[in-house]
Amino acid sequence: MSLQASSQSIGMQKCTDEETFYMHCRAAYLTVFRSSLASISSKHQLCRVLQQAGRNPSQATLNKHWTPSTTKLNFDDFCEIVKNERPTEVHDLMRAFRKMDINGDGYISHNELHIVLTSRGEKMAAKEVDAIFSLADTNKDGKLDYAEFCRLLESTAEQCQIAALERLEADAKLKRQNFGNELDSPPKSLASTAVTVPQPPHKTEPDITLKKDSRSSSRPSSARSRRSSLSNAITMAASNTKSVKLAEPTSIQDWHHTCMKGSFFLEEDGGITSLQYRLTVPQTATVYLTIRPLNLSQRLEKPSSWMSVDTAVFVVSGKDTKEDSTLVCFTESRDKEKCCWKGELSAGTYCLLPFTTSCRLRKRTRKSVSKPVTLVNRTDTGELDLTRDFRGALSDIFEVIDLDGNGLLSLEEYNFFELRTSGENCDEEAWAVCKENFDTRKNQLSRQGFMELNLMEASERGGDPTDLWVTLEAMGYNRNLEMVEACPFLIDVYCEEGQCTLQPVSLESGHRILNTALQRSITARSEVKTLRGQENVLVYTYRGEHRISTVIANKTNQKVTVHVNNEQSKNCSSSRGMSVFAVEVPARTKMVCQHVLPINEHQEWTYSCVESIIPCQ
Repeated sequence: MSLQASSQSIGMQKCTDEETFYMHCRAAYLTVFRSSLASISSKHQLCRVLQQAGRNPSQATLNKHWTPSTTKLNFDDFCEIVKNERPTEVHDLMRAFRKMDINGDGYISHNELHIVLTSRGEKMAAKEVDAIFSLADTNKDGKLDYAEFCRLLESTAEQCQIAALERLEADAKLKRQNFGNELDSPPKSLASTAVTVPQPPHKTEPDITLKKDSRSSSRPSSARSRRSSLSNAITMAASNTKSVKLAEPTSIQDWHHTCMKGSFFLEEDGGITSLQYRLTVPQTATVYLTIRPLNLSQRLEKPSSWMSVDTAVFVVSGKDTKEDSTLVCFTESRDKEKCCWKGELSAGTYCLLPFTTSCRLRKRTRKSVSKPVTLVNRTDTGELDLTRDFRGALSDIFEVIDLDGNGLLSLEEYNFFELRTSGENCDEEAWAVCKENFDTRKNQLSRQGFMELNLMEASERGGDPTDLWVTLEAMGYNRNLEMVEACPFLIDVYCEEGQCTLQPVSLESGHRILNTALQRSITARSEVKTLRGQENVLVYTYRGEHRISTVIANKTNQKVTVHVNNEQSKNCSSSRGMSVFAVEVPARTKMVCQHVLPINEHQEWTYSCVESIIPCQ
């Protein structure tokens, strides 16, 4: 098989796996609710629907996803929770039962079960234990054959899932229902004060430029709903046949140059976090701006896995509120893996907002790891040491957090790392202690010093890797020491006249500014159409060199629900992670509906989307 064919096969397999995952989620959801547009309105409902999906949520798990401020969760929230919660495994249950089996005969008495379940962990009431034992003790001999019980539990769960899928397949009406809609606003990340990049479904913007419209029907008939649709088909050429590129200036080696590294990080809620940057231009000048994924691989034949992730930078001027901010430009042209912009910037200060669509950087179904990679071992003399694999991962992390690329970590750079991994700051006093104990140069921490710091933390905990894994996972690593939930990048700024400066910053309001800039970049350069029979619901479709993005504008005085169907698209990946879904657009607002990229850039791809209004029930 050719390399190109192999790439397409892998891409299509990922797509198939995701569609299968969402089909199973939907089948589970529809065993509890009549429609996937219905919302989960209580913690009890969340527990029921998670159990239908093969999960066995503890109270701690339920409390994590249903906080005191939660009022509802929808289908897409449910899918994200299922992705992040490991399914109940029989061997886990068996291991727990064996701990209760005091004499090791394969049976647990009612008394043994009662003591454990009412006194340890999440304590159960005596009546609850009696109810469980009554169901499990089929021959009423007062003993529980837990191996048989585990097999029965596994078989029952499988039968429930099969029945749900068969019911979904058999009911044509359910098959036509929508997958659901996503949150208008994501939960705030507590892990870092770095800016969270808004994802398409998450944000809406009041349409302050639109005049009040005439009344629209609040309960359209089904016939009217079928007419209220819009079909859009766009065929895009393979990337290797495109001739539109922004060429690098021929004299660029004579331009003033500054650069800064960074990274996109996937959060538990599916959002993406990234630093922002402040660009200062001392005088009006021609600027060449690029962003690209940062390759950390030492092997030319095997680049880093995230090199296909799309990247962009939005340049915004004005104050730190979305109302006052002005979109100046964004990197729109492609030159291989770089996304570029060239033009004139006036003297002043600008905010640079990194962005990725999430089409290629998204949560995947986590594969269980039987044995995580070893991080710490002991030498022949009995002293603790970092393993070779762990040192390699730490070296890559150092490369990412060394933002200016000078081979050393300043206090500012180290604090971005601390904020990301622990949510805390290192003050001047603690930094002074760090410089006294670890290798430093020019009052900055060297790569060797960074290794020594992590070895000290491991030694303080007697080699326990728990906290080390917390750090690694915050930086995007899985238990196989693979960076799968992050994408390091590099921003380069070339200035023909005068020396520009680029600094990393962390602004609380940055995600709102980026969302506004993103919407305006789409609506300003788009073909706009109205849904048939709904002249006050508009769809903006932006066709760039390498992506297609859509914004839905609702000019009515009531919320509308738009059903989106991408099933006829070919070689396409949506930022929604689904080919069929629905979005709720509040009254008099705009929102990004989706971004679409090719699965295989070296082949032609066709975006075919049908948007239609879902009638109010």
